[in-house]
Amino acid sequence: MTGKGRELADMMERRKVDILCVQETRWKGSKARSIGAGFKLFYYGVDSKRNGVGVVLKEEFVRNVLEVKRVSDRVMSLKLEFEGVMLNVVSGYAPQVGCELEEKERFWSELDEVMESIPTGERVVIGADFNGHVGEGNRGDEEVMGKFGVKERNLEGQMVVDFAKRMDMGVVNTYFQKREEHRVTYKSGGRRTQVDYILCRRGNLKEISDCKVVVGESVARQHRMVVCRMTLMVCKKKRSKIEIEKKTKWWKLKKEECCEEFRQKLRQALGGQVVLPDDWETTAEVIRETGRKVLGVSSGRRKEDKETWWWNEEVQDSIQRKRLAKKKWDMDRTEENRQGVTAQSEEGGV
Repeated sequence: MTGKGRELADMMERRKVDILCVQETRWKGSKARSIGAGFKLFYYGVDSKRNGVGVVLKEEFVRNVLEVKRVSDRVMSLKLEFEGVMLNVVSGYAPQVGCELEEKERFWSELDEVMESIPTGERVVIGADFNGHVGEGNRGDEEVMGKFGVKERNLEGQMVVDFAKRMDMGVVNTYFQKREEHRVTYKSGGRRTQVDYILCRRGNLKEISDCKVVVGESVARQHRMVVCRMTLMVCKKKRSKIEIEKKTKWWKLKKEECCEEFRQKLRQALGGQVVLPDDWETTAEVIRETGRKVLGVSSGRRKEDKETWWWNEEVQDSIQRKRLAKKKWDMDRTEENRQGVTAQSEEGGV
């Protein structure tokens, strides 16, 4: 990310990308900062020379962020809320092929832990450099991936597939038939392969309409940006009939007998104490509960609208007659029509 912040923001603005997972940021710290062009980066890193992950958001969505989890310099997540829909965005950076097995297992353990902490009803999108090849074709793995990977699967790619099966997720890149140029995420010298992936819950795959690699951008020297178009399906709840809150009939305390009964019951509820306890929250609840028992509560049913109680058939007929009389007067200003308007205006004071 060093020296690349504004360039990345400009690319996101140009490509109309709202949320972006970035890896190998090499920024030390646990912060959020503006990178220009209306974008903000949430990041985490412990070494300025290696690793580091982050999530870039359009600043208008920053207010939708509910939680940021910075697990390690290889895994972090953001939880956002859109019209009642929870979206968890996870950025991951898996160890390279030559790293120790212990480091790889730690990464997958951290990713498992993040997934297990997310309720099943919430959306999850993982954008990660998994440093593995899931390969072309999907024989035996149809439930978690499509046919459109690149070349052959390796051990690290198998780990991605196994994770997808564990978490009931789909490898989004592989479901869309694109030219190889739009599937290759990593180019270095003569090497052309696919190591960067987007994953989401299988049940939400229908919300993704496209996924491809963006070519022609030079923000990252070897890696290329993978983008997907996702539309969150919001289930609009049917409006239920509004029920008015049941209220305690405190007005009954104006009656001496009710007031005396309330005092006695309250004193009993407080254990015979004359002086109120210091814990006001507890005392207040005792007072409210005693009031409900002694004085009763309202029914909670909606009363007739005070503003429209008068809008009956008689009034409506009178107004209609007045409108017709006014219409006649506007069309023909005779003395007869003028008297008709006057008569209707005086009728009932309408």
